[in-house]
Amino acid sequence: MSVTSWHASPQRAAMPQHDPSTGEVRVPVAFYSLDELQAEVPLVLSRAEAEALRDTLTTLLNGPALVVA
Repeated sequence: MSVTSWHASPQRAAMPQHDPSTGEVRVPVAFYSLDELQAEVPLVLSRAEAEALRDTLTTLLNGPALVVA
């Protein structure tokens, strides 16, 4: 089986969790090969990594910022 056909999605009905003592953010992720579940694992990010991911996803979803001159 080739992992090139794999994709990841947030786990259904699972919420991300934050550890205030370490700053870690854990996002429950499910990995699929085509549409067949292969594994469920947490994606563990530092606070800085989670903020960078949020900012990147926001930019991708909203498109580039408009610059008014």
